[in-house]
Amino acid sequence: MGGRTFPFVLHVDLDQFIAAVEVLRRPELAGREVVVGGRGDPTERAVVSTASYPARERGVRSGMPLRVAARKAPDAVFLPVDGPHYLAASEEVFAAIRDLGLVVEVLGWDEGFVGAETDDPESLAHAIQGAVLERTRLHCSVGVGDNRVRAKIATDFGKPQGVYRLTAANWREVMGARPTAALWGVGSRVSARLEKHGIRTVDELAAADPALLLTEFGPRMGAWYGSLGRGEGSAEVDDTPWVARGHSRETTYQQNLAGADEVRDAVRVLTDQVLQDVRREGRPVVRVGLKVRYAPFFTVNRSRKLRAATSDAEPVHETVQALLADHLEEGREVRLLGVRAEMTMPDDGDDIERTPVRGRV
Repeated sequence: MGGRTFPFVLHVDLDQFIAAVEVLRRPELAGREVVVGGRGDPTERAVVSTASYPARERGVRSGMPLRVAARKAPDAVFLPVDGPHYLAASEEVFAAIRDLGLVVEVLGWDEGFVGAETDDPESLAHAIQGAVLERTRLHCSVGVGDNRVRAKIATDFGKPQGVYRLTAANWREVMGARPTAALWGVGSRVSARLEKHGIRTVDELAAADPALLLTEFGPRMGAWYGSLGRGEGSAEVDDTPWVARGHSRETTYQQNLAGADEVRDAVRVLTDQVLQDVRREGRPVVRVGLKVRYAPFFTVNRSRKLRAATSDAEPVHETVQALLADHLEEGREVRLLGVRAEMTMPDDGDDIERTPVRGRV
């Protein structure tokens, strides 16, 4: 196992994955507006994990509050999140692809890269779609690229259930006039910062002065964004088993936490939950993070490195509580809390293109 460079990279993305898995359990929901999120109760504080295509046509999107989704799609069926079931379905998908003798790098529940050592990557993409459908009854879209960046972006042009090729040969034709936000890894905040410098399109980003990008984003990210504009990237696919950098737990409270003692107790509970997850990894904690979302919707994120890597609970609790003491605003009600613990890694490698996001939906 390990990284290999391929002539083509395929990006496999399951179509409306979580909603599709739920429809398999409840065939009567086929073609219906289905929204999955929280405990499946749109009157509670929770967000959409995913929505079926009919629900998306009504404007429902991932990350949207369930209450908003219910207003946009009042006839939708709301279902609770069932992480273990989705993980099991995901493992079946990627097992089907590996059974074709292919190198697979899993990015999350619903997507992964596949190395393609062939002159006909489209035929391979269709074979993958067929194998996944036969094994799991799930559909997927496949992006074909000459590197990871182009393969990832290509998938959006193939959705749903399609195959699309994006390489150096058609990069400018397909992407040049599109806004920078169409690029993988460029969100609304980054595109807004680029626009301040007159950089609105992919072509303009590709031609941007490297010194300007380095000044705006720093040496690492500035160079990265410039290469994105040109569609450049690695063609490596690495099937090394994914290793978690950290674990986190967060809770949105149905009733705001009003008192400081109540908040401190809730943070202790979350820290204990995170420590349980960390113990299963067998690696010490080196840094902790705290997320506090005040009512109505103002969020603070802070982190702190521990004095020394540790597997003991007490110093982790102490550091998290110290973060809370430094940043808790007395008198403000809290609607969400989150705690994260980062662990030592088996090695110090860090590749921006290979940072996996497990469970992304």
